Amino acid sequence: MVLLVTGKCGHNCYYCPLSLKKQGKPDTYANEKLVQSDDDIIFEAESIEARGTGITGGDPFLAMKQTIHFIELLKGHFGTKHNIHLYIATPDLKKISQLAEAGLDEIRFHPPPEDWPILENTKFSEAISHARNLGLRTGIEIPCIPGKEKEMVILAKSAELAGAEFINLNELEFSESNWQELKTHGFQVKDDISSSVKGSQEAAGKVAKALKGRRIIVHYCSSSFKDATQLRNRIIRRAKNTATKLEIITEEGTFIKGVIETKKPREILKLLKIDYMVPSELVRHDVDKSRIEIAAWILEDLPVLSNCEYFIVEEYPTADRLEVEKRPAN
Repeated sequence: MVLLVTGKCGHNCYYCPLSLKKQGKPDTYANEKLVQSDDDIIFEAESIEARGTGITGGDPFLAMKQTIHFIELLKGHFGTKHNIHLYIATPDLKKISQLAEAGLDEIRFHPPPEDWPILENTKFSEAISHARNLGLRTGIEIPCIPGKEKEMVILAKSAELAGAEFINLNELEFSESNWQELKTHGFQVKDDISSSVKGSQEAAGKVAKALKGRRIIVHYCSSSFKDATQLRNRIIRRAKNTATKLEIITEEGTFIKGVIETKKPREILKLLKIDYMVPSELVRHDVDKSRIEIAAWILEDLPVLSNCEYFIVEEYPTADRLEVEKRPAN
């Protein structure tokens, strides 16, 4: 599970991919679910059968009380085997100690690019050593920026000397919030079907080759793996655990359902249940989207009701229920 504690951040990384909906906002999200209570976090973790949680931001250190609370909440509910790692761009030794005491398992530092070639002269070097001494798995996680291969190699070597066990290189991606800045810095998309930055994957290969044989472990995560494997698997698990009887689960983990759009949803719902004897578990009033949801196979057999429009909808099983397709059913 990805737990975004806060979208607020004191740093200004030009490549930050965080969505405009979350960037700079104090809200907490468990995956796509807006968190309003501890129960929301536990529900989301159980819905996707999460074996661990990645805590991120924004800057979790700007919401330290909540961050510590969430670590203790997850460990208390799921036990010590529930692995928790945290991403941070602020080398604050006192707060790192507090996180370790709360039960954090792993910390991933995110130094800004200007610190990559001079890491040993920054507080990150001391913070890495401090985290290792506290028993935390400790590493570096950064975007793989084309043209910065030399700096990334220097960063990895300095981090290794400080005690870092790994460096994670993430394929640089265009997003709704960073595309203009990435364009300004001269980056281009890899191809017509990808949001990945051209040259990022090749840069990762060069860095990995330069670090071959060293103690520090080099990981590379492509955007295609993140989307096609990690995200897909999470969506399939959530679909399996949250589907109701009116929803059909596709091989990709999306839901297929019927939708009736009307200005009088309560009256139509009553009509469907009483006059057409549709079972309650196969029809409901979706208040949030102001529509009626009904099993697709039942919708296809219904006569056209006055002032109603029928649709077959495919949507993700995530909390935001993003629609993939919506087509008329009659």
